[in-house]
Amino acid sequence: MRPARALIDLEALRHNYRLAREISGAKALAVIKADAYGHGATRCAQALAAEADGFAVACIEEALELRYAGIRQPILLLEGFFEESELSLIDQHQLWCVVRDAWQVEAIERARLGRPLRVWLKVDSGMHRVGLHPAEYRDAHARLLASGKVDRVVLMSHFSRADEPDSPRSAEQLALFNEARGDLQAEVSLRNSPAILGWPGLFKDQQASDWVRPGIMLYGATPFEQDQEQAARLRPVMTLESKIISVRELPAGEPVGYGARFVAERPTRVGVVAMGYADGYPRHAETGTPVMVDGHASRLIGRVSMDMLTVDLTDLPGAGLGSRVELWGRNVSASAVAYGCGSIPYQLFCNVKRVPRLYSGA
Repeated sequence: MRPARALIDLEALRHNYRLAREISGAKALAVIKADAYGHGATRCAQALAAEADGFAVACIEEALELRYAGIRQPILLLEGFFEESELSLIDQHQLWCVVRDAWQVEAIERARLGRPLRVWLKVDSGMHRVGLHPAEYRDAHARLLASGKVDRVVLMSHFSRADEPDSPRSAEQLALFNEARGDLQAEVSLRNSPAILGWPGLFKDQQASDWVRPGIMLYGATPFEQDQEQAARLRPVMTLESKIISVRELPAGEPVGYGARFVAERPTRVGVVAMGYADGYPRHAETGTPVMVDGHASRLIGRVSMDMLTVDLTDLPGAGLGSRVELWGRNVSASAVAYGCGSIPYQLFCNVKRVPRLYSGA
């Protein structure tokens, strides 16, 4: 069997969820959209079910997968519904729903439901993707409650630059959110992972009844390119690994791989690893990207191909055929790999495919 695999540590996942609650002092929706950022939504939800306040997914298809797997905790649809007809499924499966547009308010007013909905009303405070205009916000809130179709409304927005510690944008967005809400008294949800980790002083008025939405931090990766005190407490959940399947001894001057992107400057021992961009390892990772071989630091050399990549074994005489290679995980930071090749850890995790996922800590 091909040795490439992704090891998923569910106890690390629980640790990171507890950390989000500890830091924030609020209730936390575990964000497990996009198949839990490539970690497996059902298994991650099951691992957190005993302690999570709820879960968040992108769309109803993802929510139904969890319901059919027996997950009974609250599930929020972060993108809301796309068609009015989805409201019957939202009602049937008791899903929570983001309302981000005026047409959705109108659809709820028209709906015939078996029970009132729990709505998270989103205002566009400066991200400028989705969300009600601030001038519409309080009127939409009043209409939803007056409709008799909604039992509770959570006030919600999303920060666009919380992963930039020196940016004033988060404070500006918070001020705009507060202006839009006016005197509305309700539970509030504003903070994603970078806002939880990096902006504790911005939320002095937060209540214990408010909500945070940890995403990337659940999986043990930092959303910050620079060192960050709280992010250092995270534990990696995924270890992407494989093995050396071939060894080459090259003299100085010989190239390795497509495009001769690496040319040996000295006699070089090359290890070929069963891992490539078809597995989710980034094609644009540069020579020098860190890897671990049998627990020893080494580096990627040459261009990553679809099914294989090459690493430097020159200074590791004990390494060879069958040696274990960690591409990211406990010893190699996925964030460092991502930022080093112009990507982000979110994308690295979401791109992992083809490799089997093996779970521990269930």
